[in-house]
Amino acid sequence: MNEILSGAVNVPFETRPVAPLGIIAMPGCEEIGGKINQYLQSWRNVPEAENKDFVTFPGYDLDSFLVDVKCPRFGTGEGKGLLNQSVRGYDIYIISDVTARQISYTMYGQVVPMSPDEHYANLKRVIAAISGKAYRITVIMPFLYESRQHRKSSRESMDCALMLQELAHMGVENIITFDAHDPRVQNAIPLTGFENFMPTYQVLKALFKRHKDLQLDKDHMMIISPDEGAITRNIYYSTVLGLDLGMFYKRRDYSKVVDGRNQIIAHVYMGSSVKGKDVLVADDIISSGESMLDVLKDLRRRHVGRVFMTATFCFFTNGIKAFDEAYKRGLLGGVIGTNLCYLPPEVRDAPWFIEADMSKYMSFIIATLNHDHSLDGLLNPHARIENLLRKYKSPEQ
Repeated sequence: MNEILSGAVNVPFETRPVAPLGIIAMPGCEEIGGKINQYLQSWRNVPEAENKDFVTFPGYDLDSFLVDVKCPRFGTGEGKGLLNQSVRGYDIYIISDVTARQISYTMYGQVVPMSPDEHYANLKRVIAAISGKAYRITVIMPFLYESRQHRKSSRESMDCALMLQELAHMGVENIITFDAHDPRVQNAIPLTGFENFMPTYQVLKALFKRHKDLQLDKDHMMIISPDEGAITRNIYYSTVLGLDLGMFYKRRDYSKVVDGRNQIIAHVYMGSSVKGKDVLVADDIISSGESMLDVLKDLRRRHVGRVFMTATFCFFTNGIKAFDEAYKRGLLGGVIGTNLCYLPPEVRDAPWFIEADMSKYMSFIIATLNHDHSLDGLLNPHARIENLLRKYKSPEQ
């Protein structure tokens, strides 16, 4: 397994897969699904004798691990899931991006963009089309459906918990997500597999590749949590990088709700001076980006150096104009985001955006589960981060 984590091409599994592998890339996931398929095929096509079982297991001589699936719509907007090949006995991995807003369909002659609700409905349709014939079904849902509504504080729904229970009831054995807004939601399905992966290593790798002049010491760099909810992930960054930690907390107006949330009155900073230091601000989501931009402005008033922001899911629901302006004014050093959600061309091409590719990591996860190996090495990236830091600080080695 260590060879896998170090990025070797060969897959040194001594065990046979539990079943033939099938990958279903739901609408909006075709790009990352194709990359995952390429990685898995490259690991399959190994001439060494010790990998013979991996190569010759039934189903591994196929041209692709991708399963041909369609979700056609009727004129009224109703839909269905359709499998164009048999998956009987397969170990199925369904990749679903419920935020893939670039996908649309025609209803009553009008083009309608797909909402998270409709993506989730399509996921259920495909599971229903499999009809219990697969050996095992694992759902990979990078952004957990309705996960921002993670706790109940009044007369309101708990859609994420209901979704998890519904998938478990439909026969899904494992659910894999990334940087869950509140991973405690897994308590809704205590008898179903649930794994929450963090993109910490991939984010740092992408940042270090773009910016080779960072001084990773307490005199020149800090980690800043944008709010109290993000403190855990920022503690991890500060620990593995050996940097000081500061944080903001949000003062909110709890007397009224606007756009589903209490408005933020002010961001209050707690921590040591950021004057002249580069900082990394980490969160799980950039939605409208207002909170991150407010943090950015406050840090600039404190004479910070460069400000790098990272979020696993960069949605930019209000567009990227404000980030463009912040970058042009020298306020923003860069934003690191993953390709776990849809990234429109204007985001990918922005000079301040740094993409962290998660496809290889997801391929490792799928290959490991397909052989029923432990995920411990993939869940904890500490050793890989230490190796990355050594190479960054001493590139000649």
